[in-house]
Amino acid sequence: MGTPSRPPFDPDVAHALATRDDIVTTMRPDEIPRLRRQMITYSESEITLDGSFELSRHRSMGLDGEVTIVLLRPRSATAPAPVIYHVHGGGLVLGTAYDVLPSLAPLAVQVGAAIAAVEYRLAPEHRYPAAVEDVYTGLEWLSASAADLGLDADRIVIDGVSAGGGLAAAAALLARDRGGPHLLGQMLICPMLDDRNDSESGWQMAGVGAWDRTANETGWSAYLGDIPRSEVPIYAAPGRAVDLSGLPPTFIDVGSAETFRDEDIDYATRIWRAGGDAELHVWPGGAHGFDALVPAAPLSRDARTARVRWLERLLDQPR
Repeated sequence: MGTPSRPPFDPDVAHALATRDDIVTTMRPDEIPRLRRQMITYSESEITLDGSFELSRHRSMGLDGEVTIVLLRPRSATAPAPVIYHVHGGGLVLGTAYDVLPSLAPLAVQVGAAIAAVEYRLAPEHRYPAAVEDVYTGLEWLSASAADLGLDADRIVIDGVSAGGGLAAAAALLARDRGGPHLLGQMLICPMLDDRNDSESGWQMAGVGAWDRTANETGWSAYLGDIPRSEVPIYAAPGRAVDLSGLPPTFIDVGSAETFRDEDIDYATRIWRAGGDAELHVWPGGAHGFDALVPAAPLSRDARTARVRWLERLLDQPR
């Protein structure tokens, strides 16, 4: 079989892919320690938008110890604030709760929301179900503590990027099936949903762009360990879920030129088939994480605007 044809990259995305040396295309297990050492750190001023948010850190007891939640509360709030409950990306093996906060905070300002970000355990040191249980523990804590923190427990939107999008989707399934905390919505940004790693888009983008199927297999193998692939639970890989009914309103966006395109389109499609509410955006020429890669590009600005508008509509619904 020849090399499959690939969708083109947006010009701004293509330029970044050709000129930057910090993009992870493929990733082997032995590269994880080096990539962890190279992770970007942020100052408190960057995280809080120069003090627009009050930063605090909280702990909740989970199944295997304490889970840390980083909380950003808007200083200008005069009523209980809605909350974006954020789950960071990193292929299940990289990242911290502080990732993306400097770019997520402006979105939260636009919709008048607080941000809570969970510090979940990483693979391969901690395999399934460590990460998703940490995310769910943080969600339970947030819902139970909201009133005392000046937050609105009825308006929690779970949000995740890449692997964090998959964990957010899994936590939403857990909340549904355990009768857990109410979620007003779930916002899944280029989510990593399906360990089977055999979609047409995965094969199309092999070896190019950001986070190809080789990197994807490294992340999934680190997380799943010895679980036979025929027995992977839906709370590990939400793309395997047969029943997607009873989920909160869902926002999904993904690039047309990335590994996760087809599994993300399929997830939205099956939510619709189950009678659910989903908004799907497939951004033309977008590589994985394109809005972080080229934040000033028109494509990235359009993607951020679509997220804000969805959140505004969701938060403006009658209580």
